[in-house]
Amino acid sequence: MQVKTTTIPGLTYSVQVEEVNHLDPMGGLICYLASLYRVDPKTSVRTLLKRSRIPGAASDMQREFARDGIQAFRRYQTS
Repeated sequence: MQVKTTTIPGLTYSVQVEEVNHLDPMGGLICYLASLYRVDPKTSVRTLLKRSRIPGAASDMQREFARDGIQAFRRYQTS
């Protein structure tokens, strides 16, 4: 099982994208999970914003935050 974590720093909080892949010996996908967290810089508390089981969702989330910034965060916080 592979876990890839990417942190996108911000002024008042950080956004952490965590991607979990689990492959069978033949290379087939068994499990995929992408989670998006808001990380408080003072306490390091992680708050789950969004979770997806669609393969490739983590890179989509990262691109959206790079493109839209705080507006993307607000969209995830209200949904």
